[in-house]
Amino acid sequence: MQDRPENAEAFNAGNPLKQLTPAQFMALGGNAVVYVRPIKGDALAKMMIGGDPVEPDAEFQLVVSADGSPLMVGDTDEAVSDWLAERNYGVVSLH
Repeated sequence: MQDRPENAEAFNAGNPLKQLTPAQFMALGGNAVVYVRPIKGDALAKMMIGGDPVEPDAEFQLVVSADGSPLMVGDTDEAVSDWLAERNYGVVSLH
C-alpha cells in the first residue's frame, strides 16, 4: 500500500484516478466496482428523503457504485462486508 504525501493537493494532481470522468471510471469496472467511504450522520441525513432521523455525530459506511450512485449504508464494517460479499463487488477503500 502506498502512503499519501503530506500535501493532499499534490497527491490529487498526481493521481490519474482523480482526473477520470465518470464515463472513464465506469469503463474501468462498470457496475462491478464500488467504493466505500465513511460518512457522518449529518451528511447522510442531507442525502435521505424522509425516513428515520439519523444521529448527526454517528459514523456510517456508504457504499457507492462506480458511477457515483449510493447503493447501501451500513452502520458497521461487518454489515458492509457481508453485503458486498453477497454481490461479489470489487472494492476500493477511500481513506
